[in-house]
Amino acid sequence: MAVDLDASYRPSEQEDFMNDRQREYFRRKLLAWKDEILQESRDTLATLQSENENHPDLADRASSETDRAIELRARDRQRKLISKIDSALARLEDGTYGYCEETGEPISLKRLDARPIATLSIEAQERHERRERVYRDD
Repeated sequence: MAVDLDASYRPSEQEDFMNDRQREYFRRKLLAWKDEILQESRDTLATLQSENENHPDLADRASSETDRAIELRARDRQRKLISKIDSALARLEDGTYGYCEETGEPISLKRLDARPIATLSIEAQERHERRERVYRDD
């Protein structure tokens, strides 16, 4: 079902939660984010392929290898992020997007706008982080 959204639309607390317009807004936001990450990955790959030169200076070579390792770690994080974006898109399709996985309550629109892949409400996320700290400190 096509939903008409103008560029100025922002989800509002005055609307029904996760109505068609809100779902379309977040779908577009997630797809744009994914496209941006994929483009950055293509750019990185092109850069790494073009910089595949052998540096005669040992310090230059070490610096180049360090840069490459940092870039590859960043790309790996972004690969994991794409997986989370795909999961969010799947939740949009099955109707569970925007609801806390722990409590079933709606996640605030502000949180979803800032972090569209969020699966926990702020309260549930804070509880999760507190439990993580407790176990990590043991």
